[in-house]
Amino acid sequence: MDRTEAAKVENYLRRKFANAGIRVVVRPTKDDSAEVLLHDEFIGVLFRDEEDGELSFDFHMTVLEIDLE
Repeated sequence: MDRTEAAKVENYLRRKFANAGIRVVVRPTKDDSAEVLLHDEFIGVLFRDEEDGELSFDFHMTVLEIDLE
C-alpha cells in the first residue's frame, strides 16, 4: 500500500467516523497493509486486496475483553 492509497482511506475513515484523530500509517516492511491509529493508539490493521482487477481495503480491529471494562 502506498502513501496515496493510505491517505485516501484515511480521509474516508475520518469522514465515516467523524473523527479527525484517525491516521493510516504505511508499514515500511509490508506493502500490502498499513496500521490504523486513533491519535497515537494502535487500533487495527488495514489490508490492501487486489483481485480480478478490483481493489478493496479491509480494516481489521481486535477488541480485547479487558478493554470493555
